[in-house]
Amino acid sequence: MMEQNLTRREARENAFLAAFSATFHPDDPQPAMLNQPESAEHPLDAFSMRILRDMQAHGEEIDALISENLKGWTLSRVPRVSLVAMRVALAEMLYGEEKKPGVAINEAVELVKKYGDEKDYQFVNGLLGTVARKQGSAPDETC
Repeated sequence: MMEQNLTRREARENAFLAAFSATFHPDDPQPAMLNQPESAEHPLDAFSMRILRDMQAHGEEIDALISENLKGWTLSRVPRVSLVAMRVALAEMLYGEEKKPGVAINEAVELVKKYGDEKDYQFVNGLLGTVARKQGSAPDETC
């Protein structure tokens, strides 16, 4: 297997697409999400895989963060594209090495603009911005 050289944007989008397709296999999302690194159309590089593994490992915390910031909504009412984009962004913001919440939020907004309904990106931007502010968006203290 040759390591793909993807831009961060491509890597995020491919991670999003893998995670989105996995939502159609709720009984066994792991293989659907992680077993397609060689997919020719949407290859997953090390950065993509890291996002997906962090999403998988911290899924409950990520969904809890989303839920507690939904105003008058439940997780089940959030459009699937928006939900997956927020999960990808939060996995990167909270557990990724780079700690660049602004970049992760912007990329999630772009994904929702591309794949979601017309106004969904505003909701995603607002919720992720709220989470980032509550988290303090401080650089990782462990460095």
